[in-house]
Amino acid sequence: MTSKRDEKGLAEALDRNPLLFEELVGVHQSALRNFLRRLTRNDALADDLAQETFIKAWQKLGSFSGQGSFASWLMKIGYNQFLQSRRKVSQEQRLEQQVQTEMLAGQAPVHSDGPSEGASDLETILAACTEAERLALTLAYGFGMSHGEIVEITGMALGTVKSHINRGKLRVRERFAHGETGYD
Repeated sequence: MTSKRDEKGLAEALDRNPLLFEELVGVHQSALRNFLRRLTRNDALADDLAQETFIKAWQKLGSFSGQGSFASWLMKIGYNQFLQSRRKVSQEQRLEQQVQTEMLAGQAPVHSDGPSEGASDLETILAACTEAERLALTLAYGFGMSHGEIVEITGMALGTVKSHINRGKLRVRERFAHGETGYD
């Protein structure tokens, strides 16, 4: 972890030497991609979103002031990219569903929301949670972010973050205490 002084120095160094950004990509790329994989549950989409996040971060480099950590600043951009992607998919799905409804008169679209056969135990555990709980748990336990950093990344209130973490932990405990693994 870096100190606030180190983050302020980083902001100043980035302002003077943008090539330092390439180093930061190398340092944070894996964590960002893993974070986005937990949110999307889709490796290819997560990789695309990570790339878009780094492009957006490069464009917004001047807005990094060093007040928070670079990692939380980057995760916030990544989370926003995820939300934009989800909204776009949602709009496309609604349009597709409307066209299907008009063309097929009453046949419901078929899709699967369950975990894939090769899903890891962690993915299965996180599948027990709501999206907000999964987000909060992933940031807190997967990336060691403080509640304050999670507030900064997600824009949720502090109490909401704490509630999502507690409810997510409870949901995981309850589901797995009853032997519900998600596999048939």
